[in-house]
Amino acid sequence: MKHLFIAMLCIAATITFAQDKEMTNLWSSGRPDGHAPISVMADHVHHKGEFMFSYRYMTMDMRQLRQGTDDASNTDAHASYMVAPQDMVMNMHMLGVMYAPSNQITLMVMANYVENDMNLQMRNANRFSTSSNGLGDISLNALYRLFNKNRKTMHAQIGMSIPTGSIEEKGILPMSMGNAVQLPYPMQTGTGSFGANLGLTYLGQCDAFSWGHQITGKININDNDQDYKFGNRYKWNNWIAAKAGDNLSVSVRLEGVIISKIDGNSALLNPMMVTTADTENSGGTFVNAGFGLNYIINNGGLKGLRFAGEIATPLYQDLKGIQLKQNYNLTFGLQYAFH
Repeated sequence: MKHLFIAMLCIAATITFAQDKEMTNLWSSGRPDGHAPISVMADHVHHKGEFMFSYRYMTMDMRQLRQGTDDASNTDAHASYMVAPQDMVMNMHMLGVMYAPSNQITLMVMANYVENDMNLQMRNANRFSTSSNGLGDISLNALYRLFNKNRKTMHAQIGMSIPTGSIEEKGILPMSMGNAVQLPYPMQTGTGSFGANLGLTYLGQCDAFSWGHQITGKININDNDQDYKFGNRYKWNNWIAAKAGDNLSVSVRLEGVIISKIDGNSALLNPMMVTTADTENSGGTFVNAGFGLNYIINNGGLKGLRFAGEIATPLYQDLKGIQLKQNYNLTFGLQYAFH
């Protein structure tokens, strides 16, 4: 893990300092590579009076158990728990609005709708499924441009997450005698906690390609009504995007993610029932790689409309306790900017 992060630092440093010092014009978001890969949020700011509406659809596929950096089996999980998860799919629909009251400040609001589906297996080999869906937490953010010169720009992010999502999702399980009972932590659509969003993004361009580095943190502030809070999430994204014409760009991305384990526990859950109800089985460290496309319409009535997609998969994952390992993430999106 140490060597992977050192490699990421070297890549970021090499790209950042390999710049043409004679460039004197401004960084521009109006190019096909002027936005980050679609899975990266809060990656750019806007000019005064500009709006942008966005829609993203993200699906995350998780399957096969893992403990630390090693694969685990149902037998490993059933040694301590009655039920072991087999696979999970999370789908998320995300709506965003950005508005720039000035050239220095861009305001951003994001809301999402979450759909969770999980298959599980009991010790007796019987299988069953659980599902949940609903509104997630809403995010309010302000982006402040620190500078924009020589085709390089940097902005800071500060914001908050409002706990509009549910932490009371229930389901009928084979062992619940026909009664709807509390579903484990990963099946909830919200956090129940207020959160702080912090970030710093650096972007650069030359004639043929662009690059970016972004560090973000989501810090859950308070225990929710069930006396726990989800783990903090820290991300470090690095990407390069190359123009493949006037409208299309191709990107590659390298991401490091650290997620803390859940702090506290819900009295409504039995941690001996299923791995996902035990907070010891939460959190981890990931290194992900992504490949994306970004297409922008430059002329006509739909000028400023973007279509984008990215597929990402883990290169490395070290999970705390026994958890489902991540398989892949797919993100598709539309973005429309106008004055």
